Amino acid sequence: MTSNPGFARHPRAACCRSAACAALSAATLLGGCEVGPDFAPPGPPQVSGYTREPLPERTVASDVHGGEAQRFVQALDIPGQWWTLFHSAALNALVERALEANPSLQAAQATLREANEALYAAQGALFPTVSADISTAREKISGSPFGISTAVPVFRLNNASVSVTYLLDIWGGTRRQIESLAAQAEYERFELEASYLSLTSNVATAAVQEASLRAQIAATEEIVDIETQQLAGLKRQFAIGAVANAAVLAQAATLAQTRAQLPPLQKQLALTRNQLTAYLGRFPSDELVETFDLASLQLPDTLPVSLPSTLVEQRPDIRASKAQLHAASAEIGVATANMLPQLTLSAAYGSETNDALFSPGSAIWNLGAGLTQPLFEGGTLLHRRRAAIDAFDAAAAQYRNTVISAFQNVADALRALQSDADAVVAEAAAERAAADSLAVSQREFHVGAISYLALLDAQRTYQQARISLVQTQATRYSDTVALFQAVGGGWWNRSDVVRERG
Repeated sequence: MTSNPGFARHPRAACCRSAACAALSAATLLGGCEVGPDFAPPGPPQVSGYTREPLPERTVASDVHGGEAQRFVQALDIPGQWWTLFHSAALNALVERALEANPSLQAAQATLREANEALYAAQGALFPTVSADISTAREKISGSPFGISTAVPVFRLNNASVSVTYLLDIWGGTRRQIESLAAQAEYERFELEASYLSLTSNVATAAVQEASLRAQIAATEEIVDIETQQLAGLKRQFAIGAVANAAVLAQAATLAQTRAQLPPLQKQLALTRNQLTAYLGRFPSDELVETFDLASLQLPDTLPVSLPSTLVEQRPDIRASKAQLHAASAEIGVATANMLPQLTLSAAYGSETNDALFSPGSAIWNLGAGLTQPLFEGGTLLHRRRAAIDAFDAAAAQYRNTVISAFQNVADALRALQSDADAVVAEAAAERAAADSLAVSQREFHVGAISYLALLDAQRTYQQARISLVQTQATRYSDTVALFQAVGGGWWNRSDVVRERG
């Protein structure tokens, strides 16, 4: 990733701006200036693609379900509800329910509202503080200090006043603080977008995982049926002395091993169903109506490939990282302003009397101005500013790392989809060859043309090929989900979710 002009000006150079501000006229001081660096958003990396070699127009195809060719389209916009491209009504229903009830999503929504309220609260510092005070008291004092020997009667003292205080934002410290809080709210907004994307991707991936496990269980049960029939045939042959007992025992052991593969698959299926239930904000004891199998999922035939120049605007994690960088930049201005003089204006008007309030002669008022300049705080302010600069440097490095990781995600997904398509073609061919080989081996064994060991080898080969094909088909669906997630998930095209309180 190449360096960006947004990072070219190091924030330490911004200290000289405070000297320039100090030389401005009184009128300018009332308007204020903003110390610290003005944030320059980083530009996109100067790269033209995600992979070293050119991206093919489409993947290879196979004649099995999930083996369809997928076409890569540059700069194709991404639908906000990208999961509907799998054409599964069950998946659509599950995602929508998850968006409505997932607790993690609700927490992210509340955190965004909290950040916005903190921003609104900070904006109040731009306005004067106005307060009212009213009090009444009965008093009795001694007249001795005033040379009065007689008793001073009890009297009532009434007081009412309105006071106004205004801290002039001469150096822009308050505005920089508001800028930082606005950037933090922006960060929470894109954290929420990332939560939406993560949740929808997780639900889709779990649905694919369930479909894969169901297919693996079905394939394993099919193999169990084949091996059970084979064992029955061997027992009949053993009864008439056509085969040795060793062949029967070997087949029984093979069947037992195949059956032993079912409990772990069923366990994974149950765990996946529990995970789907949790995504919907429900307890494991709540049964889901929807079930998934590979036949019910359609592989999207057109895949979007975002331009590298637009990926930095589409990925929520990159946008969130940029917001953190912006907040860190503003905090330098806050720390710098805290080192400079602070001017406060104040005024008050009211009435103080032992009679009726605001009676003639009871008016009181004051006008004032105060200037505070930190002189010595043991280096606290200086080191806070240096810490803010270091925090900016850390945020800049983290931003670059986030961008690199995002580009890697896209590159990995694109490479995986091409390899997945090649693997489905190879595994489909292997599965067909293994099935044909098993059928021939069974016929030849029954006529005594081959040994039992050759038949057993053909059974194992078919079993491995059948399971591998299912796993490869499912992986292609999962990697398709990963690509939609890697390119940002089309959050900018969605209007059916609540992002913040209006």
